[in-house]
Amino acid sequence: MLVDHWPLIGLRVTTPRLELRLPVEEELGEVADLAARGVHPPQVRPFLVPWGELPAAERARHVLQMHWRRRGRWTPQDWALDLAAFHEGRPVGVQDMRATDFGVRREIVSGSWVGLEHQGRGLGTEMRAAMLHLAFAELGAHSATSVSFADNHSSLAVSARLGYRPDGISRDVLDGRVVESRRLRLGREDWERHRRTPVTVTGLTDGCRALFGADA
Repeated sequence: MLVDHWPLIGLRVTTPRLELRLPVEEELGEVADLAARGVHPPQVRPFLVPWGELPAAERARHVLQMHWRRRGRWTPQDWALDLAAFHEGRPVGVQDMRATDFGVRREIVSGSWVGLEHQGRGLGTEMRAAMLHLAFAELGAHSATSVSFADNHSSLAVSARLGYRPDGISRDVLDGRVVESRRLRLGREDWERHRRTPVTVTGLTDGCRALFGADA
């Protein structure tokens, strides 16, 4: 069976409202449709790679190709997990978690997006809380990091609610001009103090742990 060779497809992370998991192919098409309908208002630019500003068809294709690319390049030393978040059986967004040499560094970085039609309901916070539980409670992470533009107030607010602390700034180039981002870091003790959302993880087999490098 496929799950015997790729046990990540059996991983489930659930909260009171959401189930986070790898989508099957038809569900991935629904995730792409969600992205095509919009991931942020036209006047907002939340991503350093401005894929949310692409025409709808290209935006959907970007989501598909990113998902396939990350699965195809996965190794225990360098991985990126794109979990689709489902509410009442339908996708509402994507929560990712990435790491290099996780078995040694025990650090992850995350990013996410929520479909425009589902924003303002606290789902982004719940998605990230689920991901943090997976990282800290199940995989033994020591820290989690995030990066947001200084004017991305919604993302910064989610980080603050979950206990992240400032960790400096980064300066990048977007459309020929410098943009400043805030780096944020969450340690295990701060995560413990701020966690509020009940989370359940199933399907995290020994095979899954090995793929994350978490069996080291």
